[in-house]
Amino acid sequence: MGPTYSALDGTRPRPPVLGALGYLLCNLPLGVAGFALMVTLFTVGLGTAIVWVGLPVLAAGVLIARAAGRFERARVYRMLGAYIVTPYKPLPEFGLKARWRARLTDGATWRDVLYLVLLLPLGIAEFTTVVAFWSVGLAATTLPFYCTYLPGGAYFFPAFDERWIVVDSPVDALPWAALGLIVLACAIALTRGMGTAHALFARAMLGPGPRARRLVESDTERPGAVA
Repeated sequence: MGPTYSALDGTRPRPPVLGALGYLLCNLPLGVAGFALMVTLFTVGLGTAIVWVGLPVLAAGVLIARAAGRFERARVYRMLGAYIVTPYKPLPEFGLKARWRARLTDGATWRDVLYLVLLLPLGIAEFTTVVAFWSVGLAATTLPFYCTYLPGGAYFFPAFDERWIVVDSPVDALPWAALGLIVLACAIALTRGMGTAHALFARAMLGPGPRARRLVESDTERPGAVA
């Protein structure tokens, strides 16, 4: 039996619900920041590279991307329970030019950049989905405790001026609370599933590249290799 991802990156992610929830909610603000930094730095840097002014800007973009990649690996490990192997090639001990050449020719650097750009659309989708399910589930589950304190002394569905359904007592709110529990159960399963999916995506983007994975698999499959 050939090696799986666990041979390189640890076991299959099994994120805790609260960890996954916090992680997914944070992806939107971090995605906005990462997208803005990468697009701004690389656009300005490339646009002014011809007069050398852009080179320090591009260098800053590369260093920030690699630092953000390290931060994201730590965040995935702490909140989602998924370990991601550091993918960077070793830098030469001497020579500033050689060290920068190693950074720029390392595919892991550019996967860091791409991950930060993609984190924005992913963060929007994840944040919206999580907030929608949890807010609806919590609001419906706790409706018996606050329905009589709403304007008009009742809950009106779908709106105050369109009263298709009126819930004006805790007893009337019990079916809604039961529905809310079902939505919360779905929210828990969805949160863990989305956390697992994002951990696998982060592992593919921020971990060792395809060539490194093939080398590990080749070494593992050799006769006498330790499984």
